[in-house]
Amino acid sequence: MTRARTIAYAVMILAVLGVASDALGQERLIKGQDGADMVLVPAGAFWMGSQTEDIQLRVDDCKKSVRPENRDKCEEWFRDEGPQRQVFLDAFYIDRYEVTNALFERFVAGNAYRTTAEVEGWGWVFQPGDGKRDKVKGATWRAPGGPGTSATAPTHPVVQVSWYDAEAYCKWASKRLPTEAQWEKAARGVDGRRYPWGEDWDSSRANGAMSVKATRPVGGYAVGASPYDIHDMAGNVLEWVADWHDPAYYQKGPERNPPGPATGQMRILRGGGWHSSPIALRAASRGTGMQDFRYNYTGFRCAKPLP
Repeated sequence: MTRARTIAYAVMILAVLGVASDALGQERLIKGQDGADMVLVPAGAFWMGSQTEDIQLRVDDCKKSVRPENRDKCEEWFRDEGPQRQVFLDAFYIDRYEVTNALFERFVAGNAYRTTAEVEGWGWVFQPGDGKRDKVKGATWRAPGGPGTSATAPTHPVVQVSWYDAEAYCKWASKRLPTEAQWEKAARGVDGRRYPWGEDWDSSRANGAMSVKATRPVGGYAVGASPYDIHDMAGNVLEWVADWHDPAYYQKGPERNPPGPATGQMRILRGGGWHSSPIALRAASRGTGMQDFRYNYTGFRCAKPLP
């Protein structure tokens, strides 16, 4: 047995012990106040972040895909996935699926809520045809691509939502956005795997890498669910989490229930979207955006602690 497998096995034993002590008597699947399915992620340790070789793969991928004048920035952009470390989390619940248009409609209707894009009158739109990112007047969660488009599919994840919109929804549902650590454990389990299903990219398990070029109904890739049977943790939409971004946080953050930095300029997005390359769809991959950032590939899910 390799050293990595030995360590992973030890971590899994710790996770099992965590289940026995901290999650005893808790239901594995519950309904949130908003009606969404929520899954129990048991207490225990897991591997968070990436090993050096995975980080280098992402840096190399970046250098191949960005403009020449930006290649020197790739190291700075993607070294924030390390160092890989063991993190212990208390048990928590997290939405089994991304928040859908139907759920978001209930929230909006019940609160007369207006999203950041609606207030400001525009949203960012990624154009799958030419790969351009355009600022489009009239692009909102109801019209993700701008006037003439529609978010009529109730089972698709809501998009064109900012961090502020995601936080407001979770608060309305008596939940909160997951911390970055909670999101990552829910996505990859305890053994440090690259993707929710294992080590290798598989286009049949996720809506990513421009295979569909649009969102798909949540839960449509059941074979790509995480070890906890949580869906679409790779692809479909980028998901907001609670944390501010700090590229050095993994070097100094606490090893138990890390809450994320106290302040910052940008928030974290996780999981990659339908447009993302396989290297960006890894469970440890970190994206960033200003709190008012919204796109036709940004969405979210909620979490909450045990009662």
